[in-house]
Amino acid sequence: MAWRKTPLFNRNLTSLLPFNSNTFVANYSSKPNLYHVKVGIPEFLNGIGNGVEAYAEKLESEFGDLQNLLVARSMKLKKLNVGGDPKVCKHRKLILKYAHKYRLGLWRPRIEPPKPPKTDK
Repeated sequence: MAWRKTPLFNRNLTSLLPFNSNTFVANYSSKPNLYHVKVGIPEFLNGIGNGVEAYAEKLESEFGDLQNLLVARSMKLKKLNVGGDPKVCKHRKLILKYAHKYRLGLWRPRIEPPKPPKTDK
């Protein structure tokens, strides 16, 4: 019988909270924005890393903008000789994997924070 009363008790607690209790959370962050605001093909490929940025010029001349690259298929990249060598086939896979994540909003290329200069002591 105590098990049946527990959900009822929890429901009463949630009804006491304001309608939108998320409004009390501050939207301010003291950290700088670490993501590119406008992402192009070079920024996208630099964010992936692993040597994929070597294809930036070729992909930019073929696709023009990032939206066209995001809808590209594996065969189109293969015809452009992106990752055509069996040793670097992973480059094509990486581009397709991160393009899918970017379309879903799960990943964005990060800006590399400036490294502080080394001081010799």
